Amino acid sequence: MRGYKLFSGSANIEFAQKIASYLKVSLGEIQLNRFSDGEINVNITESVRGRDVFIVQPTCAPTNDNLMELLIMTDAFKRSNAGTITAVIPYFGYARQDRKAAPRVPISAKLVASMIEKSGIDQVITVDLHAAQIQGFFDIPVDNLYGSIIFTDYLQAKNLPNPIIASPDIGGVARARNYAQKLGLELVIVDKRREKANEAEVMNIIGEVEGRDVILVDDMVDTAGTLVKAAEVLKKRGATSVMACCTHGVLSGPAYDRIENGTLDELVITDTIPLKQESSKITVLSASEICAETIRRIYNNESVNDIFTE
Repeated sequence: MRGYKLFSGSANIEFAQKIASYLKVSLGEIQLNRFSDGEINVNITESVRGRDVFIVQPTCAPTNDNLMELLIMTDAFKRSNAGTITAVIPYFGYARQDRKAAPRVPISAKLVASMIEKSGIDQVITVDLHAAQIQGFFDIPVDNLYGSIIFTDYLQAKNLPNPIIASPDIGGVARARNYAQKLGLELVIVDKRREKANEAEVMNIIGEVEGRDVILVDDMVDTAGTLVKAAEVLKKRGATSVMACCTHGVLSGPAYDRIENGTLDELVITDTIPLKQESSKITVLSASEICAETIRRIYNNESVNDIFTE
């Protein structure tokens, strides 16, 4: 048998260790160092010749460093005659720049996809891409795992008296509808107008939320401005409680202060990005199991789609 090996970059070693534990394997031996000027140096200290290699490396902050580390690790594995190389990127950085939204701006998600592909990666596993069409930026297989399968059991266990799903913006309606269908719940939409990047002004609620336990769902939470303002408006409209389920906890800038001091009752995220600090309002679920199961199925040439239907 050709065998496979699991390696981790420095972005989220704890996540990689959870995957290794699920698969009952040890993380591969690799040295990741920096030269004095910041250049990345990689040294694989065990043979990978002919093996299927899986690299766990989310491209979260510091995004550029973690992305470059992934590319350099890939080059090292290629030059070490690895059989195939699969990048497990739980959080895909630059995914928000997925279209030309204004004149003279880049489509950075496409650029990053091209860099990953050209580096020699044969396949990508990721979780909840900001925009599903990013899969089409690659000419290699991309498995985009849905965050909803992580959150549904938790939400059902909450036994909320009168729950309803809410999308924090028009663009997230398809994701929110998926949650609503899985849980058999109704759906409302928060209509907002974004004045500038990382700031949002909530304008209207499409649907009735009075007396309801609202569950906001999104792929990520960055500065938390949208979620906190949405929670305020929902509470003013009569919502009994407001919680949010966001796959990727970017949580930059004033996010922690906003969550701690705002009207949002609970934020549920996954561990695709390491949590910077603890908060009584933040609950962390693990996405490591679905990533690990996907690795196992890919290696054994089994259906990945069955994960979503089981």
